[in-house]
Amino acid sequence: MAIEHLAPGASADLRPLGPRLKDTVSTALFKSPELEVMRLVLRAGQTIPQHAAPGEMTILCLEGELEVRLRDAVHPLQAGHLMRLLRGATYELHAVEDCSLLVTIAMPPD
Repeated sequence: MAIEHLAPGASADLRPLGPRLKDTVSTALFKSPELEVMRLVLRAGQTIPQHAAPGEMTILCLEGELEVRLRDAVHPLQAGHLMRLLRGATYELHAVEDCSLLVTIAMPPD
């Protein structure tokens, strides 16, 4: 079954999930040839292993707290904070507590 993505002109509710956070899974909001947007939900202690950003991207912490590991540095990201990564940047995400993130990736041209 195909995932329904956000239609052009439609809106999505991205307010903090609060008590629903524990029961929510990550969701791809939409993906086009130029742009991908997803709500990523991580549980406390969960890590997304090191990989490279496919395009320039932003990570907005909607709620909770995580660590973004870039090179040899660890950068905390708390609710309301935004981080920008350049294309090809190697990073790892580690949830300090349950968190939800808005991840936006500008896809490089083919």
